[in-house]
Amino acid sequence: MEQPKSGYTLITGGAGFIGTNLAHRLLSDGERVTIFDNFSRAGSLDNARWLSDVHGARLSVERGDCRDAYAVEAAVRNATSIFHLAAQVAVTTSLEQPLVDFESNARGTLNVLEAARRLERRAPLLFTSTNKVYGPLHDVSLEESDFRVEPGVAASCRAGIDESRPLDFHSPYGCSKGAADQYVLDYARTFDMPATVFRMSCIYGPHQHGNEDQGWVAHFLIRALAGESITVFGDGKQVRDILFVDDLVRAMLLARKRMQELSGTPFNIGGGPRNCISLRELLDRIGSLLGRKVEVHYEPARLADQRYYSSNHESFSRATGWKPAVGVDEGIDRLSTWLLARRQRAPQPVAAKYSSAFHDHTLDAPSGSGSHQ
Repeated sequence: MEQPKSGYTLITGGAGFIGTNLAHRLLSDGERVTIFDNFSRAGSLDNARWLSDVHGARLSVERGDCRDAYAVEAAVRNATSIFHLAAQVAVTTSLEQPLVDFESNARGTLNVLEAARRLERRAPLLFTSTNKVYGPLHDVSLEESDFRVEPGVAASCRAGIDESRPLDFHSPYGCSKGAADQYVLDYARTFDMPATVFRMSCIYGPHQHGNEDQGWVAHFLIRALAGESITVFGDGKQVRDILFVDDLVRAMLLARKRMQELSGTPFNIGGGPRNCISLRELLDRIGSLLGRKVEVHYEPARLADQRYYSSNHESFSRATGWKPAVGVDEGIDRLSTWLLARRQRAPQPVAAKYSSAFHDHTLDAPSGSGSHQ
């Protein structure tokens, strides 16, 4: 799979969960796509194999790492649009390896920005940031019930957290993603680059290989389908708005289309208050889906975890007309159907198939292959 000479959309972290769904949509629409990925995440090789099997020659794969400025420059050189998703994606990893986290998220993003800035014809660039840039939100007044917490009747954030919320980085992960977030916005303003930022809540859907640190909706389903116990950090009443990946991909393509208007502006993207669910409510939903009780083990809450977060996506909706279309029940059913079908398929030896095809610039230190796996 040789990289096309020109006219392709570049997706860094393109073999990750979101990257795979985005690439599939673009390729299905007839575009040429190059995915740039270090394949360190579980399931990323399987995702690349699936994309290649479905789309063939329109897909090119570049095996590399965003910490390698030379590899990034080569990948960006002939891109007509850029979706920068590659990242170290776990708070826990950032606590264990803060330097790796910084190099992957902050320095890696700066490498992408510098390569994009040198393009003769500027390519629109979308960076996937995180709701973690707003910190733990300790000042949000919450009411508690048996299954969830939520803002009180008089709370100003009942419609969700909007972009006027002050940034408040917590954990090395929050700092590295927050720094990258701000660099993208500043490059848009300082260097007149067409670039914007999505501060995303919890994204879920097919091709997600969730674990305890990231991709919790898929992780809960995967463990439950295997008959394994699920570890919950905290009391399980914490609430998130969840967004099905097809809705996110629609938002990404709208952002690219309207980039000249949106450039330099951050947007909170998520399911919003209508698609909020607590961990306990999800576990109950999974139990009903499987017809049996899910075994749960509780551990202390983790650093900087938000008890409640819901995106107020009205700013992006007003600018583009976008709104989430897939509700919680439908999305969970679609993800569980995909996971069940995947369990029934025998694993395939993808590494050997791809090892000779990759143009390999991978560094030795671990790094996430895609944002929001």
